[in-house]
This record gives sequence, structure tokens and C-alpha cells, in this order.
Amino acid sequence: MQKWTMTALGLFLGCALTVAASAREAGPLLVEKQSFTIEDFETQGGAVIPEMTLGWEAYGALDETKDNAILVTHFFSGTSHAAGRYSADDPAPGYWDAIIGPGKPLDTDRFYVISVDTPVNLNAHDPDVITTGPASINPETGEPWGMDFPILTIRDFVETQRSLLDSLGIETLHAVMGASMGALQAYEWAASYPERVDRLVPVIGSGWADAGLIAWLNIWAAPILLDPNWQDGAYYDGEPPLRGLAEALKIVTFHAQHPKWANATFGRAWADENADPAASFEHLFQVEAVLDAAGAARAAVSDANHFLYLAKANQLFYTGHAEGLYDGLMAIEAPTLIVHSNDDLVFPGNAVRETASLIRAGGAPVEVVELAGMRGHLDGVLNIDQAADQISAFLAE
Repeated sequence: MQKWTMTALGLFLGCALTVAASAREAGPLLVEKQSFTIEDFETQGGAVIPEMTLGWEAYGALDETKDNAILVTHFFSGTSHAAGRYSADDPAPGYWDAIIGPGKPLDTDRFYVISVDTPVNLNAHDPDVITTGPASINPETGEPWGMDFPILTIRDFVETQRSLLDSLGIETLHAVMGASMGALQAYEWAASYPERVDRLVPVIGSGWADAGLIAWLNIWAAPILLDPNWQDGAYYDGEPPLRGLAEALKIVTFHAQHPKWANATFGRAWADENADPAASFEHLFQVEAVLDAAGAARAAVSDANHFLYLAKANQLFYTGHAEGLYDGLMAIEAPTLIVHSNDDLVFPGNAVRETASLIRAGGAPVEVVELAGMRGHLDGVLNIDQAADQISAFLAE
């Protein structure tokens, strides 16, 4: 691969996973990863997980009344590392560092911002992630859970967060805010615990998984299921299905982008100027080579079974699990600020606007902010600072 392509890969991975620190930050915001364990966690499906251990981190200080907390819920491939750095020499900050910190919209001089690694977190092999899922040891057998791990829902993710907040004595949240899968968790929080959520800020997410998203999640997962090393999820004593996982992550990565970005960034350029793609299947276009490398890099810290469990949780989602598909949204009481991109190919603009209409129909005030950019779904991470003024004003109300 030529130097240009490797440079593009570096830029691509850096932009896809983090946001540059705000110029207002005088120095790095240093954070510490913590962990907590829930004993005998009962899932929405009725299964019991003897030990549910998850990582979390926080920014700012909890005040005496414990009413200044903002919960940030993370996206499908994300972690609790929403802002700051674990050490001063970390190459990049957390993904929403542009809006979390002193003087920023989620002002850590005023708010206690907390974020939690989800169960079945995709990045199960990242040393900075603490999660419980199929790759974890089942204490009753001494072996990895594999596909015997119970199926989880977005509500289960919320319940783990609720347990942590309860342990900290936090009864109400100034706001719940999250992007993509984090938006799903935010909707679920507001619908399931209206008395505990004062404000709701879903970003790049709608209030249910429609047929299109269910199908896409199936497509995302397909390469893992087709990898012969997957072995029906029983691969922990052998070779993991890294090839299938890398292909799955490649699909996710590109689906989260927009063709405008791909065309502007790569066009029809070759990965190697001396290797014509017309001459061999081994000769790639730049966009192919960059996506291949991105998928492989992400697969190195991810777990294939965790990917499948996350996909299932997202497929099962609709807000509140009420009798009707939309009843949970209409039960939301918290004032809501929805941030989205109309070029989002994962959660299209029409579904987000319909979500806003349903919450509004239930009586809660709703404001919708549309981001501009060429990154599609990823604009909700990379360009969230476009909504900084609206977020600041909303949290100040």
C-alpha cells in the first residue's frame, strides 16, 4: 500500500473514532477508568448473569445535591471514553471531547458527566474497556460464555447504568445524551424513567429499529456467521473469526459514512499508482484499501460474538417496550433536543423527524437541530460541535 493510502487510513481512523480537542481547552482533561459489578443481574428476558462487571468514567464533580449529573450513552462501536485522556501523552481524546470539558457545552465546571461501557461492548479486547459478554468467563463453568450468554436489549443496557447511578446516590439526571445506539439508550431512559430524566438529547438516532435497520444489522453481521472460524461462537480456544469480523466492521464503517465523503476523498484513485485494478483482483482502489485496513484495525480489539449481541440488541429496539410501537415515545415527558444529519444512511432524516413528531404529540417540547457535513451518520460524532450553542442553551434552561 502506498504512503498516501496509509496517511489516508490514519486520518480516516482518527476522524472516525475521535474528535479533535477544542481550542478552548488549556490542557488535557485527564480521566480515570473505574469499574463496578452488579451481582445476579436479571435481564429483561428473565435470565440471570451472576456477575455483570462494567467500566465507567466521569468528568467534573458531583455536587452535594447530586442533581448535576449528565449521562452520556455511547454508540455501537464506542466505549465510555467520551472525553479527555487517560494520560497526558494519549494521542487523541475521547470521541465527544469537543463538547465535554471546562467551558464547553457539557461544562465540567458545572456538570458531573458520566459514561458507562455497555455490556457486550464491541471492544472487548481493548485494555481500556471493561465489559461483560460472551468473551467473559462464566463463573459457574469457568469457561467463556460464548453464545450461552443471554440475549440483551437496549433496556438491559439502561438497567446497568441505573444500577451504577443508584450506587452513587444519583436519583435524577440533568440530561441523558447519546449518539446512534447511545440515542436509543437515551430514548429508553426517558421513556422508562420519566421521573429521573429532566432533559433528553438524542443524537443521530430514531426511536425504533425499522425494517431497514433490522435488515442492515443482518447484513453487518453476515460476514461473521460465514467465517469458518466462527464455529457457532465457540472459537475461544482456537482461531477467532477475524476475517469475518474485519469485513463486518468494514461494512459498518462505510455505512456510517456518506458517498459524498467517499467521492471527495478518494474518487477513482488507485491504492497503488503502479497497480491498475483492471489488471488483477489483488489491485485495489484507494477506497477499498482504506476500508480493508480500517476493518482489520478495528477487529484487532473487537470480539465477533459481542458484535452479534450488539446487533441483536439494536434489532430488538423500540422505545419503552409498550404495547404499541410508538407508545413509549409518546410517553416521554422530558424536553427534548434531537440532533441529526439529513444525510444519515443509518437513521434517515425522515425517521428522526417522525420520532420528534411522536414525542411532541405526547406533549413534550421538542427542538430538532440538523447538522451539515459530508460524513453522513458520523457527522453526529465528528461535527457535533456544530450544535454546541443549541446544546449549551438547552442544558441551561
